[in-house]
Amino acid sequence: MHVGMFESFVTGHWFSAEAKRIWSDAATLQAWLDVEAALARVQARLGLVPADAAVTIAQQADATRFDLVRLAEQIAFAQHPLVPVLRQLEALCGEPAAGCVHLGATTQNIFDTAAALQMRRSHALTAAALDEAIAQLARIAATHAATPMAGRTHGQHALPMSLGFKLAGWIDELDRDRTRLAERIGPSFPACMGGAIGSFAALGPIGREVERNLAAELGLMPAGLPMRAAFDRASDYVGALGLLAATAQKIAQELVFLQRTEIGEASEAFHLGKVGSSTMAQKRNPSTAQLLASLARLLRARVPAALEAMVRNDEGDAAATNVTDTLLPELAILGVSVAETLARLVQGLQVHPQAMRRNLGITGGLISAEAVMMRLAPRLGRHEAHRLLYEAAQRAQSEGIAFADAIRSHPDLAALQLPEDLAALLEPGAYLGESVALTRETIARVSR
Repeated sequence: MHVGMFESFVTGHWFSAEAKRIWSDAATLQAWLDVEAALARVQARLGLVPADAAVTIAQQADATRFDLVRLAEQIAFAQHPLVPVLRQLEALCGEPAAGCVHLGATTQNIFDTAAALQMRRSHALTAAALDEAIAQLARIAATHAATPMAGRTHGQHALPMSLGFKLAGWIDELDRDRTRLAERIGPSFPACMGGAIGSFAALGPIGREVERNLAAELGLMPAGLPMRAAFDRASDYVGALGLLAATAQKIAQELVFLQRTEIGEASEAFHLGKVGSSTMAQKRNPSTAQLLASLARLLRARVPAALEAMVRNDEGDAAATNVTDTLLPELAILGVSVAETLARLVQGLQVHPQAMRRNLGITGGLISAEAVMMRLAPRLGRHEAHRLLYEAAQRAQSEGIAFADAIRSHPDLAALQLPEDLAALLEPGAYLGESVALTRETIARVSR
């Protein structure tokens, strides 16, 4: 029986299949066992356990050898998540190797270090999907570096710009998200092997060497000071995931807007068989964009829980670690799913320049009011040019006349020698500013 969003027959396909495999029960158990095996190997090299015991532990640290059903029953009875695992591993190893299992470690050492391995694997998927999304957006931006469209502020036409410029903004922000995550993944999820309260009491001075060697063995950074009550490092990465989710949701919601029937400037991929409604046969909904927004909301909703779990009592607090042990898998799966859905969305992005040109013209030149103001400003001053054009623009909108006619018929403006190229000034495509150059610079900067 499947319960929950990750395996539901309705929602299971929303989430990255590979990320779910990384965090499955079997993979999580294997990550724990991988840490136990690496710990034994390191301790054997340092002379803390016999070499043959480490070999035996490594051979038996195989999740397929474990009875997961019986393990679940034992965990529920013991009310401890790792001791039953250790007992099964000890039974598989036999004496004397069983006595060398988990030497000097505590449960949270194993769980946190194993989670670090799983988070690194999840991060690799997230990073790869972000690379793909950024590269595809860069390709579209390069093609449409000079394709004019309406820039909007507060839901209204503001100034003309190019589609490439809009996409450059998305690309630049996604690149910052990508950089933040890459910078944080190592320090946020180190190998922790300080023992019961993080003081290396069980192993003494050699404990630090064990942690450093274990980190090298597993491709992680050593915690150095492995305080069990500290969760700020992991929360740092989680916060960066939240920023990625916010960027992704912004992009998704912009594409939903651009696909509106009345706008029609862009649309996501469509295939026959994709259904928008059980009753309205015409619907082509932006379902991928809306799914991306949903995934981003689900991810961001979990960020406060990670921050709250930083508040821990004493040197160990199951009330907090119980939360993070369940929270990290969800965050990791959601992070990968957000990045992969974003990549899928932009891979299928369709651009409609004709609709952009149509929408640029619906205000009858009003979108280029600043262009005229800047031409008149040297003669009248910016403030006076703005006042006169404001009056003309408001009349054009109130009376439904063309902006050029409102300018020419304004008594104060008519008294001036208006620019001979007024019609050209009001052409939206002529007032893109540095849109094209900024687009190309952004593409060059983020290309890898």
